[in-house]
Amino acid sequence: MQSCTAARTTVARGRTRWAGGLPGRAGPGVRRGRLRGMDAGLRVRQGGSGEPVLLLLHGLGATGAVWDGWRPLLARRWPGRWLAPDLPGHGGSRPLPGYTFDTLAAAVASLASGGARVAVLGHSLGGVVALALASGRFPVPVQAVIGLGIKVSWTQEELDRAQAAARRPVAWFGSRDEAAARYLRISGLAGLLAADAPAVDAGLRQEHGRWRLAMDPGAFAVGAPDMAQLLARSRAPVILARGEHDAMNTSEQLARLGVPVVTLPGLGHNAHVESPELSIALLDPMGDTRRAGQRPA
Repeated sequence: MQSCTAARTTVARGRTRWAGGLPGRAGPGVRRGRLRGMDAGLRVRQGGSGEPVLLLLHGLGATGAVWDGWRPLLARRWPGRWLAPDLPGHGGSRPLPGYTFDTLAAAVASLASGGARVAVLGHSLGGVVALALASGRFPVPVQAVIGLGIKVSWTQEELDRAQAAARRPVAWFGSRDEAAARYLRISGLAGLLAADAPAVDAGLRQEHGRWRLAMDPGAFAVGAPDMAQLLARSRAPVILARGEHDAMNTSEQLARLGVPVVTLPGLGHNAHVESPELSIALLDPMGDTRRAGQRPA
């Protein structure tokens, strides 16, 4: 509801108005350096230099490659370095013995624990991990959080299905095409990425002539977020964002959480893949604020 509080904002035409190691081809321009996250078994895409550092966190079933369409835009619109890891148990990152929002946040925290100012934009599961990072329980000086497309309301049936998926053995396929089709369904990227896209390769693994998703099925067991608690614990300002047509949440659900809500017109759950040009406008106020806080050289 546009009129209910100053919590809801709409992004339009490029600007946001605030109301208050495994197989997978990297795209061109992706730099590979030695990062602390590599010691934690994370595959990381990166670019830019200096501060502030931007962490881009993908959703359940996807990989850091979903942010590839942002690379040229970040070069023009983000003043510092950016990092897009594969979350543990996804893509080229090692699995965890068990998956909680805190264990995922602890792994990602190793990327940005050097004292540099950090902003975090996370999609879906990645948005919840971003909120956990901002809790003060990790050595990461998070300055701002944007959670895009977070599913904030879960039924018991949905949770039961997720737990059942976590218990299933890894499915193997006889061809890449079959595995790619499955990856696109699981990640929610069907219709948004071509089956032969490098971003799909990033989510697949081939062994002995067979193909599988690189994702650890155990990651489905991460559960539902306690959004009220996560928001109460955040030491950084938070904005929740959603695509106008996102079936995973509603504007009313997000508005009830008491933080600013941004709506991306015409987009769905994977708004950041559907339109990088529109979605990246979420960063504009964050980038302007960080620029203002930088000390002169």
